[in-house]
Amino acid sequence: MKKTLLVSALSLALGSCAMMYAPMSYTLAKQPAGGALNSSGNVTVKRDGMTVMTNAMVSGLAPNTYYVAHYHVQGTASTDPCSSGGAPIMSSMIVGQSDAMGMLTLSGSVAAADVMNATYFNVHTAKDASGAPTDAGVTCTSVKM
Repeated sequence: MKKTLLVSALSLALGSCAMMYAPMSYTLAKQPAGGALNSSGNVTVKRDGMTVMTNAMVSGLAPNTYYVAHYHVQGTASTDPCSSGGAPIMSSMIVGQSDAMGMLTLSGSVAAADVMNATYFNVHTAKDASGAPTDAGVTCTSVKM
């Protein structure tokens, strides 16, 4: 009984560790096709076996404006992910509003399977709280899942 319990506990501990990934940090830069905004920031991606949690902090945005962010798959317009024009992964959409200083904080989670093929994370100006994008993006970073 002790041997079975010990083996089961060890298997459970090892199985839990195998599903944890080190957080990844990325630096956001001005979107190549973006407007005149000089936005920058960072994105932290944490992944367990089933979920990807994303936190983004962006500065240099228009004050009191809605923004939408999501992961994209690689497009065909360029080999540079942020210039490739890839399709957004809509299940990863995060909407937020910048503050009076143009600072934006976004947090969201998505099923890991949905974003495994993502090659970049892009922040767009949004029409309103619905998250409908109004531009090709204002800040972007390539990512590897």
